[in-house]
Amino acid sequence: MISISDVQAAAEQIAEHVVRTPTVASPGLTALLGVPVTVKLELLQRTGSFKARGATARLLALCEAERAAGVVAVSGGNHGIALAVMAAALDVKATVVMPMSAPARSVEMVKAAGASLRLTDDMDGAFALMTRLQAEGLTLVHPFDDPVVIAGQGTVGLEFAEDAGDLTDVLVSIGGGGLISGVASALHALRPGVRIWGVETEGAQAMSEALAAGRPVPVALSSVVTTLSAPSVSQLTYDHVSALVTEVLVIPDREAVQGTLDLADHAKVWTEPAAGCLLPAARRVLEHVGGGARLGLVLCGGNTTTREVMGWVERFHLR
Repeated sequence: MISISDVQAAAEQIAEHVVRTPTVASPGLTALLGVPVTVKLELLQRTGSFKARGATARLLALCEAERAAGVVAVSGGNHGIALAVMAAALDVKATVVMPMSAPARSVEMVKAAGASLRLTDDMDGAFALMTRLQAEGLTLVHPFDDPVVIAGQGTVGLEFAEDAGDLTDVLVSIGGGGLISGVASALHALRPGVRIWGVETEGAQAMSEALAAGRPVPVALSSVVTTLSAPSVSQLTYDHVSALVTEVLVIPDREAVQGTLDLADHAKVWTEPAAGCLLPAARRVLEHVGGGARLGLVLCGGNTTTREVMGWVERFHLR
């Protein structure tokens, strides 16, 4: 388990490389949900998502031999973008492995940053190739199974705790669980009364299935939300979530996409469905805790295009 001192150390190390993103009250979401809502605008982070934090923390921790050999990562989108961009900024050679289902814009951004891109048929294949490249000498920058990466992601929670007003409940999206593990660690230390809620999409339910099984288990992936599609969580993230998170909610893809539209309409921000899923989840949280809640939403990323969202709107027959 990482500590608040780990998160504070990571914040100091990465400060000059990442953005301290805005934490603001949202009048639009407050009106929509009927309770005070504060948002952490991590979609305004460098590379368009929180992933820049953990990637930077891990790159700065490399020894000289690891820097010389280069790094490798597997990603459904945002982790790959973050590693490619931050590795280029820190003069480290990076290889990014992505499934064919990764968003076209994410693939383009990885290429534009100068990383070596390797595409596989699916996410399981991507993790398998990553393992082979690691065995060949590249240093793994894992998207979530790394305490240094988790501490870097935890700086989101550190800033939220320092910058937000009084909160009762904070909602955080879950893919492999790195973000929520770090955020929950920071908030548990600095805002011990705040409840943390995890949010997944159907077909990307690695954490909720792990909690049901009592351990990490492999899951079948079918969600359109590729940035949340981890084939399993790690023991490290499972341990954090089982200890620090109140509950993990699972949202249908259709509602996650509708959440993206609603966030654009009411919060005036453009998010990917990995953040859009928080809005329908917030309604469920309010059903649990009642109208006295003061909600915090970590809007984790905005790396999607209007074309992609309109395609999902048509697919799910949304208005």
